[in-house]
Amino acid sequence: MAGRLAYMLLFLIFTHGSGLRAQGLTQETYKLGKTLALLESIYVDSVDISQISEQMIINTLRNLDPHSVYIPSKDVQEEHEPLQGNFEGVGVQFSVLNDTILIISPTPGGPSEKVGIMAGDRIITINNEKVTGIGMNAAGVQKRLRGPKGTKVTVNIFRRGEPKLLEYTITRDKIPMNSLDASYMISDDVGYIKLSRFSEQTAVEFQDAVDKLRQEKMAHLVVDLRGNSGGYMAPAIQIADEMLPTDDLIVYLDGRHTSRQEYRSTASGSLIRARIAILIDEGSASASEILAGAVQDWDRGVLLGRRSFGKGLVQNGFSLPDGSEIRLTIARYFTPSGRSIQTPYSEGYDKYFEKFYSRYFNGELIHADSLGLPDSLKAYTIPNKRIVYGGGGITPDVFIPIDTTYYSDYYRDLVRTATLTNFVVGYTDRNRKELLKKYKNFQLFEKNFSFGNETLDELKLAGEKAGVKFDKDQYNTSYPEMIKVMKGLVARDLWDMNEYYMVVNKDDQAIMKALSIINDSEFYDRLLGNNRAAK
Repeated sequence: MAGRLAYMLLFLIFTHGSGLRAQGLTQETYKLGKTLALLESIYVDSVDISQISEQMIINTLRNLDPHSVYIPSKDVQEEHEPLQGNFEGVGVQFSVLNDTILIISPTPGGPSEKVGIMAGDRIITINNEKVTGIGMNAAGVQKRLRGPKGTKVTVNIFRRGEPKLLEYTITRDKIPMNSLDASYMISDDVGYIKLSRFSEQTAVEFQDAVDKLRQEKMAHLVVDLRGNSGGYMAPAIQIADEMLPTDDLIVYLDGRHTSRQEYRSTASGSLIRARIAILIDEGSASASEILAGAVQDWDRGVLLGRRSFGKGLVQNGFSLPDGSEIRLTIARYFTPSGRSIQTPYSEGYDKYFEKFYSRYFNGELIHADSLGLPDSLKAYTIPNKRIVYGGGGITPDVFIPIDTTYYSDYYRDLVRTATLTNFVVGYTDRNRKELLKKYKNFQLFEKNFSFGNETLDELKLAGEKAGVKFDKDQYNTSYPEMIKVMKGLVARDLWDMNEYYMVVNKDDQAIMKALSIINDSEFYDRLLGNNRAAK
């Protein structure tokens, strides 16, 4: 009804086109609106004007650039939540396992933990609606558990050892969505922080982690931005501010209708004396590239990994009358040395993403010299005049090839079918009490835990049941990585995501290289072209 009323109004308005043209609308804008109005009001057959207008918007934006997008009203809230850093709900991490909603862990201090819900609990009903054994997916569970702060939801819980179902009434509240996945010490004086996105709370999370690591004697830092697709620009600027002296340019924006806007460091930050290593890869984009580009251009830290994605277009969100949203590109990002972060897209939307995926086949992720960057893309860092490159993405100072030694179709299919994850969730659930009794803390678990042969045989059978045929050679190829990830998943389910990364990062090639560079101050300075290294 709302869409129909809107277009009835459009029709009435556009039949008085002279008035609109007097307000500054172009002939083309007038034609577009009148066409939609005519379709709705007098076209011979009934048409879905909402679908037509949405498709028109989508196609128009796609022809402009790869990152201007239309978001339907039903998806707007979901799109905003990761960037806002919170949502409103009951605060549980769950998995739908064997058609049952299994609580992996309640959010510490969240509404569910406060009423006594525990890891391993199974949700049987939500507001008297049966939700087990009916094929409900994760989206259906979220729809029922999330809701406005202050509202209530009643759940019936099955708990091992309890003769009856337990009933809990939970008052929904704001639940934080952390953008910082892990922070811990990787050596006596080097800390590690992994950021998954840049949300409203990322800078606060980052500073809290730095403060905590400083209490553990951190002097230098590895920041992991691999796979971080970006988000808000402001927290990336705030984090760069912690690494740079006063009044250094961090990033600037420029566009046809957006005059140049510069963002500079405000004061000497808390990490100004730390040796910094930043890890990037082909999944690092947008705000990740702002941070990495600023650190590289000021010779402030060493970048390791592979060329970043190359998203340097700035979008602003514009709400439409039905609650949908257009995110429209209004400017471009440039690093302090003047490099454009954006990969060229003149060949169109499809070619743009084809070029990105071609990185997996053209050798770029394996060989440093496969990029073949021309001299025309050369730029220079500001203090030390080191050669860096523009033309899309940030090229690291130290190349780390992608590790494919453990890859196999068998392992891929175990992951693709969710067999591996579901198996580990079930294993942890069945053995939770015994594991926590045996391993009083994560340190004991990390040192002593391993999977028995019987458990691994059960995984193979679970794979067969899911249609993943066992292949001994491929299993042996993937075994070290697969076991490491499985152990990390158990650690996550017993403790938190931080412990997951403490397990899976143990022999990470990029982290090990970053640590060796940071620990060798002379080599670190030489990579950055610092004067004292040349003396």
